[in-house]
Amino acid sequence: MEILFWFVSASIFIFGLIIGSFLNCLIWRSYTGESALSGRSYCPKCRRKLAWLDLLPVFSFLILGGKCRYCRQSISWQYPAVELATAVLFCAGARMFAPMIFLGHFPIFRVLELLAYWVILAAIVAVFVADLRWYFIPDGAVVSGLVGALALRGLQSAENYSIFHRLDAGAVVDPLLASIFAGLFFLAIFLASRGKWMGFGDVKYAFLMGLILGFIDTLIGLFLANFFGAIMGLALIAAGRKKMSSQIPFGPFLAAGTLIALFFSPLIVNWYLSAGI
Repeated sequence: MEILFWFVSASIFIFGLIIGSFLNCLIWRSYTGESALSGRSYCPKCRRKLAWLDLLPVFSFLILGGKCRYCRQSISWQYPAVELATAVLFCAGARMFAPMIFLGHFPIFRVLELLAYWVILAAIVAVFVADLRWYFIPDGAVVSGLVGALALRGLQSAENYSIFHRLDAGAVVDPLLASIFAGLFFLAIFLASRGKWMGFGDVKYAFLMGLILGFIDTLIGLFLANFFGAIMGLALIAAGRKKMSSQIPFGPFLAAGTLIALFFSPLIVNWYLSAGI
């Protein structure tokens, strides 16, 4: 069983690295406006097309010393960081949402739900990186996340029906209400500020966030996003790197809040109740 556990873990990790490498390409091409699925990958500095040896996740970066093979310009640390983050998140997602696969059990609903979770996690990573680096949230990432979230909710409803022979309306209504609440709340801020306090990409992501998390977890995620955003903003101002009027991307904090709520909301709720706050 131990061998099987490590084999499955390694397989998921490698798969996550590959998806992370693909995400890097999609994020860059979303930023440049290029087609995401056409043409070979190239160095953004010298525009030289890359061979497969240059595209091995993490390993190519290490072997090449963090520099392009052709122009010797530095390769951004974003590339291995995204690949590793995606791999770790995929493993964590499998461990949390489908732990039975590490024991060699692959029930169809759990496997399909895990695939939906992986689509959601990949979308969150893309949102985090794109908004952090270039102050935009790719529509493709939001749409992919919505597809994953809708598929997940549909699979969960179908699984529940197959077990209990009845539909659980709450499992569908709750995330829909959360999505509408979060989206309209952010839309109101966007309209009231005429886009000065929040970009429309954040509004679109808020709809996705609600659908992913459900109502209670969305409240947790939004609180964490605002809390971390406020701390980071104050820290940057104190360090002299930003001014009160400076623009700070909120998408990374929304993405981080989503991930924390997705993985740790039961612990947060239990801590809150036990603390008697």
